[in-house]
Amino acid sequence: MGKDYLTEKKPLAALLIFALPIIIGNLFQQTYTMADSAIVGRFVGESALAAVGASYALTNIFICVAIGGGIGASVIVSRYFGAKEYAEMKNAIFTACLSFLVLSIVLGGFGLLTGRRILMLLNTPGDILDVAAEYLNIYFCGLPFLFMYNVFSAMFNALGKSKIPLCFLIFSSLFNIGLDFLLVKRFGMGVAGVAWATWIAQGISAVLSLCVLCLELKKLGGRSTKYYDMSELHSMAKVALPSILQQSTVSIGMMLVQSVVNGFGTEALAGFSAAMRVESICVVPMAGIGNALSSYTAQNIGARKQERVVEGYHVSQWMVVACGTIICVVLELFHRGIILFFLGTEGTDTAVSTGQDYLNFIGWFFCLIGFKMTVDGLLRGAGDMKMFTLANLANLFIRVMIAVWLAPRFGIEMVWYAVPIGWFVNWAVSYAEYRTGKWRKIYGQEATPAR
Repeated sequence: MGKDYLTEKKPLAALLIFALPIIIGNLFQQTYTMADSAIVGRFVGESALAAVGASYALTNIFICVAIGGGIGASVIVSRYFGAKEYAEMKNAIFTACLSFLVLSIVLGGFGLLTGRRILMLLNTPGDILDVAAEYLNIYFCGLPFLFMYNVFSAMFNALGKSKIPLCFLIFSSLFNIGLDFLLVKRFGMGVAGVAWATWIAQGISAVLSLCVLCLELKKLGGRSTKYYDMSELHSMAKVALPSILQQSTVSIGMMLVQSVVNGFGTEALAGFSAAMRVESICVVPMAGIGNALSSYTAQNIGARKQERVVEGYHVSQWMVVACGTIICVVLELFHRGIILFFLGTEGTDTAVSTGQDYLNFIGWFFCLIGFKMTVDGLLRGAGDMKMFTLANLANLFIRVMIAVWLAPRFGIEMVWYAVPIGWFVNWAVSYAEYRTGKWRKIYGQEATPAR
């Protein structure tokens, strides 16, 4: 396969070739987070599952900073790659990697100092607070590995090499699950064992990814003139910061909403945590399609092929419908069995009913988040970030406000009713921006209405 397939092949073929490894890889990544929850839920207990769940919304924000920053940086790298400006591309890659290494160390230190306090502010139940704090401390110690692993993966994707991070994700996932069983079941380390397993697996994968990335860069022409370029950092920041916000919006909302869920007790939190793990897996194909469209858009704009961007966007909508239909059927038919996978047969009635009620409801709306993520991906790839950012802030505001105001009065169900409403408003704002065609003007071309 040629290195220019995103700008040369038919849009459907190009997006499928690029998106499938991303989707499969992210599914593996989510599989081992799901395995973390299932293993502690079955072999340690419902309270342990609730402790991991209480930490999940906070840890996911840091993951989203890494993923969003990597995606934002990859837009600049993709643009250089599409224009065959390899020296500038290498400058951008080195600048991105060094910047995120420093950022990860700073955030890791911040997390170690404030993690327990944040858990308390989120109304984490007292009976799981110590365990959740221990999990977070181990997690923050390994944050640099997690950051660099995700940034390296984004750089591979920018080069059209999405199969390479897939291989590392498969290795990391299987290794992590094996360590989970060893540390939790064999050595009885409980929730701490799950955290250490993730730390070790991602650390090894980060080191291996760096080695392979260096080999891939040697194959390309052009020689980097700078290992750190402030002008490149500024260009990447203009795309990366809104991208981080977009990636973090759902997680920040989850964290704030979870403070509401925590008020319903440990049993409800355990069921909600299990359901959120499942939701994270269901969102993976939608996020993969959106991220693929982002790189596809950036490369085609770099190659001055804007019309292919519109064609790719139309194709992505059919991909979303296909994935959303499958997800809906699976969740509607098997929601109870899926929740019992996490909680086991000894799960309390409150935990089981909370989890299955959420999945039964949200299963109908995954096409909506797919439409949101694809139009967001196009705008991000084009560098049209203003309305993109406002749309994601609107999503966050609506989800949090509905949960905070209505759930204490009308029940925990208000938490999940807020989700599709936020997704819809996000999509409506972003799609309206796409329809204006303003994203074409950013690169000096005359704006024309999107078809």
